[in-house]
Amino acid sequence: MIWPFTRDSRVAPKQTLVGEHVAASSAADALLAVAATLPDPFLVLDSEGIVILANRHAREALDTDPAGEHISATIRAPVILDAVVQVVATGEAVRTDYERRSPLDRRFEAFIAPIARPGQDESPRGTPAVLILLRDLTRQQQLERMRVDFVAHASHELRTPLASLLGFIETLQGPARNDDRVREKFLGLMQAQAERMRRLINDLLSLSRIGMNAHDRPSTLVDLAIIAEQVCEMMAGIARENDVAIETSLPIEMPVQGDHDELVQVIQNLIENAVKYASSGRRIVVSGLVRQGVLNGIELSIKDFGPGIAPEHLPRLTERFYRVNVQESRSRGGTGLGLAIVKHILNRHRGRLTISSEIGEGSTFTVKLPTPRAPPAPQ
Repeated sequence: MIWPFTRDSRVAPKQTLVGEHVAASSAADALLAVAATLPDPFLVLDSEGIVILANRHAREALDTDPAGEHISATIRAPVILDAVVQVVATGEAVRTDYERRSPLDRRFEAFIAPIARPGQDESPRGTPAVLILLRDLTRQQQLERMRVDFVAHASHELRTPLASLLGFIETLQGPARNDDRVREKFLGLMQAQAERMRRLINDLLSLSRIGMNAHDRPSTLVDLAIIAEQVCEMMAGIARENDVAIETSLPIEMPVQGDHDELVQVIQNLIENAVKYASSGRRIVVSGLVRQGVLNGIELSIKDFGPGIAPEHLPRLTERFYRVNVQESRSRGGTGLGLAIVKHILNRHRGRLTISSEIGEGSTFTVKLPTPRAPPAPQ
């Protein structure tokens, strides 16, 4: 039976479909057991295109529980919908590619096949008729992109410090061979350039690592207030060296689903930037807010009282290697990747970074994260 995609995508409650049809069928029971063991997203449709089974991986990949919905309400890609219609009409399996753009880009290879019922031309409504198996190719694609990006960025950004090192070495091997004063000076400069290259490579590797896991949303429950307090204590020494005071105003609890180490890196990068580039303000305020209702979510703000940032720079601050002042950034040991790392970590956490600034008044960087999701439904 070929079913139309214009029909009402909502049907009877999921409990009715599963209780009356799936649980009553031994074939459905077998599918349920198989789906629970598969490491890939797996959906089963009836002959009218209603999703009657979706395993945990499918619910996570699609960011919803599609059971009881028409497949067109969950997967809006025409290539998948056309393939399902073809499978129902011809009874032959189909392979195709499927890209999901929201909330993050993910790429799948879809295998769509009919579920045979011996002795029947059609499957009664609510019984298994089509399976969809999605093989996630996202990580494979990201690995390739990571290699390309790393080579391109590393070759571009390492060229200057490498050229400097070579120049210093040539001078030490030639005119300054026996000049102790020049040798000591150049060795210090060489160490600074080597440190810059080390920071750059570490940041590039960090970006690549975060990018590889971008589609895997962390599920661990952590307290952002505790993490922020810990980072403030860690950064207190650097702040004192720059004559900057770190003040905190945080709620008792700020629960979020997140990766502890990555959230530490986010807050550390933001505070370090405030210390480096806004130390003239003499203080930094780290504050938190737990919003309820329509605007519910967790917000953590790092406010400085430095020189501020011109409006034309704000939209580009999270771009890789973008710097408001190249010379100042390099002189302070910046790689131009700190805010890009923050952005990518927050993308993985389904959060975002907002930046506000006023010349002469300072800047505020605000991390916004969703409140924790409800525990996943049992398999």
